[in-house]
Amino acid sequence: MTDPSPDITGESPRTYRSGPSDPVRFTDGPGTWAETPVAAPIEDVWAAVTDINLPARFSGEFLGARWKTTGPAPGACFVGRNRHPAVGEWRTESFVTEFEPHRVFGWAVSDPDNPGARWRFVLDPSGPSGDRCRLRFEVTLGPGPSGTTAAIAAMPDKESRIIHRRLNELHANMARTVAGIRDLIEARR
Repeated sequence: MTDPSPDITGESPRTYRSGPSDPVRFTDGPGTWAETPVAAPIEDVWAAVTDINLPARFSGEFLGARWKTTGPAPGACFVGRNRHPAVGEWRTESFVTEFEPHRVFGWAVSDPDNPGARWRFVLDPSGPSGDRCRLRFEVTLGPGPSGTTAAIAAMPDKESRIIHRRLNELHANMARTVAGIRDLIEARR
C-alpha cells in the first residue's frame, strides 16, 4: 500500500507491506521511495544502477560495497559498508533477489528469507524513441533484524518516531542518489 499524500506533513513518501497501524509499527513493513525522470536510454541507467559503488558518491550513509560472488546476477552476494552518526560504521551482506535486465535490480540485506531491509531500483522506459526512462529507488524495512529494530528494542515507546525518522533519513539519501545518477548520466550525453 502506498500513502497517497506523502508531502502534507513534510515527511518522505511512505509505503507499507500491510497496514499501516496507528501509530506505525515495524511489523507494518514501512518503506519509502524516490524517483526522477532521466533523459537517457534505459541501458545507460541500468549500467549505473547495477554499479554497486556508484550510490556511495551521493549518499551520506552508504560508503561502498564489494562483490563476494560474481555480480550483478541473481543470487549474487555483496558486502556493503555504511556509516551513521548515531551508530558508527557497519557492514552488511546483501543478496540479489530481483534481477530483470533493464528493468529491476533488487537486494535483501543480511538474510534473503528474513531481510533487515529490501532495496531495489526500478526502471520504466518513457519517451517516444526510448531515449528516456523513469528511475525509482525503493526500500522496505524488515521484517528481519537491523539497526532500526535494535533502536526500537532499546526504546519501544518511541517505535513510531524511530521509524518515521529512519524513513526520512533513508529518503533523503535515496533522493540524492537518484538525482546524482540522473545528473551524472545526463552530463555524459
